Amino acid sequence: MNIRFLITLCFVVPLSLFGQSKPKFSKLDVLQDLNTLRTFLVDTHYNVFAYTSEEAFNAEYEAAKNSVQKDSLTLLETTNLFQGLISAVNNGHTEIDFPGQVYMEYAYAEGTLFPLELAFEDNKALVRKNWSHNDSIQIGSEVLRINGMEISEILAKIYRQVSAERPYFKNAKIEMYSFPRYYWQVFGRQNNFEIEISSNGTVKTYATKAIQLIEEYETKRTEVLNAQMHLRFFNRSAYLNPGDFSGDEPKYRKFIDSAFVEIAQKNSNNLIIDLRNNRGGNDSFSDYMVSYIADRPFTWNSRFRLKTSQWLKEHTRQHNDTTDTYFREILTHGNGELYDYTFEEWQPQPKSKRFTGIVYVLINRQSHSQSAVCAAQIQDYDFGTIVGEETGDYPSLFASQFQYPLPNTAIVAKVAKGYIVRVNGSTKEEGVIPDIWIKDHLLDETDEILNELLDKIDN
Repeated sequence: MNIRFLITLCFVVPLSLFGQSKPKFSKLDVLQDLNTLRTFLVDTHYNVFAYTSEEAFNAEYEAAKNSVQKDSLTLLETTNLFQGLISAVNNGHTEIDFPGQVYMEYAYAEGTLFPLELAFEDNKALVRKNWSHNDSIQIGSEVLRINGMEISEILAKIYRQVSAERPYFKNAKIEMYSFPRYYWQVFGRQNNFEIEISSNGTVKTYATKAIQLIEEYETKRTEVLNAQMHLRFFNRSAYLNPGDFSGDEPKYRKFIDSAFVEIAQKNSNNLIIDLRNNRGGNDSFSDYMVSYIADRPFTWNSRFRLKTSQWLKEHTRQHNDTTDTYFREILTHGNGELYDYTFEEWQPQPKSKRFTGIVYVLINRQSHSQSAVCAAQIQDYDFGTIVGEETGDYPSLFASQFQYPLPNTAIVAKVAKGYIVRVNGSTKEEGVIPDIWIKDHLLDETDEILNELLDKIDN
């Protein structure tokens, strides 16, 4: 077994699920779960019709139901069907995950993939990585068609499997999970490709074979979401990557504590906090870091509202400490009720521990969830200057996920039960807008954002 590949796929699906797939689901099982999914979304989502109309959602449900003609469906077919309905909500935190279990089984059955990773910039699909056997395909060139189908039509089909508020965020998620994976999910195995590519004003068609999924793809690549706890120094500037805001919180706090001790010892004038390629997590992590740059008490939102439901109450009783005020309130409110929950202010660290120099925060389209919220928080309190490109996620967003395994298929649906408003109160439908714009071109090894910022600082 290829250990690196196994670790990579843990990002997509928990190890505990491997080997547990049911080969087929009956038509009745699928239709029952489809109806359950519809009811679950309407009952539990904070505002399921915020980005879609009730008519459009119901039409998507009817189309999905009517498309089930066979007596049985595979796990992949069922996942695709359910993703089509849940993605119609157009909310990035209301989703069904990429079918990693089926992908893993396909991989070990000598599966193959489309050989180019793509980045999406300025309404173009650009070659980010060329894993093919054709070296003449240039990095950064534009893909126009694959096997005769325009890239816009291909993306329209893939978008049905991707939950997000807008195409910009959908494209970021496709980059995150990778275009070859999604292309396989939607179009199945294809052994040969004709790829029409525009480069330097010239359009050419390249014929190339599919590549081996494990040996020629997964073992060579790295995931886009790759934030790791790291501290280094550039002259008088400290660079801090806090990693994701999740996991072992005592370990995280120990790293943050030690990082700011070292930053003080180095007498750094500038601090660069990197929130790019970050999957987000919990506000208790991000707020602890912010406490080292804050000069006054702060919160991570201006308003936090929840919707309770019988589904959420049952989930809370099974998985949470109901003596905790936050979870107790879920149980005390009526089903369907919207209510505010107020978090206590965080206090800044003592002045002797705080960083008091100039703070910059790096973001890109892959700054997800709490990392986008944290960047907006720092911007709104004027704790630092935001540098990079607009985030895919909105900083005022439907989030606070909980999940529910559908009873017949065990496919897990995740739903946003809450609504978070950024510190400055804006609910504008946009990502975090940087104070200094720098494009993260191709998400590649050339670090345009950090390098250009360091040049600005030095000059």
